[in-house]
Amino acid sequence: MSPLRWIILLAGLAFVALAPTQMKNYGVYLTTLWCVYLIAGMGLNLTVGYAGQISLGQAAFLGIGAYTAAIMSKAGVPYLAIFPAAAALCFVVGLLLGFPALRVQHHYLAFATLGFNMLVFLVLRNEEWLTGGTFGINNIPRPTLFGWRFNRPLDFYHLTFAVLVLTGVLMAFLLRSPWGRAFAALRDNPIRAESVGINTTFYTLMAFAIGAAYAGIAGALFAPLVQFVEPAPFGFATSLSMLLMVIAGGSGRFFGPALGSVVVVLLPEWLRFAADWYLAVFGFLIVAMMIWLPGGLLSLPERVRR
Repeated sequence: MSPLRWIILLAGLAFVALAPTQMKNYGVYLTTLWCVYLIAGMGLNLTVGYAGQISLGQAAFLGIGAYTAAIMSKAGVPYLAIFPAAAALCFVVGLLLGFPALRVQHHYLAFATLGFNMLVFLVLRNEEWLTGGTFGINNIPRPTLFGWRFNRPLDFYHLTFAVLVLTGVLMAFLLRSPWGRAFAALRDNPIRAESVGINTTFYTLMAFAIGAAYAGIAGALFAPLVQFVEPAPFGFATSLSMLLMVIAGGSGRFFGPALGSVVVVLLPEWLRFAADWYLAVFGFLIVAMMIWLPGGLLSLPERVRR
């Protein structure tokens, strides 16, 4: 990466880290929520954008991570153990979900992952002995790490931002490794990838498992952020929003989910000046962007050059 891009990246990170210090509590909450969705979006971008597998089940993994964090934190488990537990559980479940991708592709795979999302949603709603059902789990404590309790909204934001940067660095290393090239080969031409010795079965499963683990980490932050979890935020609509986040920013582009999460999480709030029409305006903007920028917002410079 060129020195100019490094300067832009570091300036952007500094801005995102410091901007919430000038916001009120609701602004800090929205920015923290943006970070949470961005972590989950990075995982989905790996599955969809880099490995070329369709998934409509990312919200289910977000829910699994959130409920894991809620149940374990209420039981008094330290948060240093909750994060890896949520990620590991989602990794294993994502590994199992990857098996249908070995047999079906495209819209058939989309329906399979959609069915998984609905299954998890029904379990969260109906298994009251574990999840609280429609009553959910409340009074989820904020994390305490190394003796520091992240009770204040700004403190918790900086924790979430630190996790975002860490997961982003790990994703960047993964994509620059031979694994990243194998994922790209799997997306571009699975038959050719297999013919040159790439284990397509292994990398397909890993794409789902790693993407799910990222959603699990995001869920482990979502639960203490809202301090109350119930099934509604983890339904099909949220999975669609996450897929929109990846596509709107630029599928298969590293910074695509960052812009896409701004569109999905922050843009509706900025449009509230339109009162009752804000959802209609939001929908129109999304449709217009998909027509004129099918490659996402990050494809705009290329389109301008052409």
